[in-house]
Amino acid sequence: MNRSHTTEIRVRYAETDAMGVLHHAGYLIYFEIGRTEALREDGGSYADVEKSGRFLVVVEANVKYRSPARYDDLLTLTTTVSRVTPAKLEHDYELRRGDQLIATGRTVLACVDADGKIHRVSDALPALAELM
Repeated sequence: MNRSHTTEIRVRYAETDAMGVLHHAGYLIYFEIGRTEALREDGGSYADVEKSGRFLVVVEANVKYRSPARYDDLLTLTTTVSRVTPAKLEHDYELRRGDQLIATGRTVLACVDADGKIHRVSDALPALAELM
């Protein structure tokens, strides 16, 4: 599995406030897009993880807003797997408009089953076992 993945995202009108600025919650949605596309690039999908009876749930999220993103901006999101522990998966994010850093962030996901019982990340994503 790649440690970093880059994807482009264009800010849509529906994601902005009355001033045309990306709503603060939109950044977390973009981070989810980054995680999903990184997994897809490596041949997997969250649908496959869920079919196996495991779920990756966000247990911590952080965003540092540096400059506003605006309607129709083309942004580049870099998603990096920064840490893998037996039960958690951590990602770091950099969101840029050209060379300008718009936001940074971090999420922590836990691997659980349908009852919320904690499981090993490698149960859901065996390819990550090598990063532990």
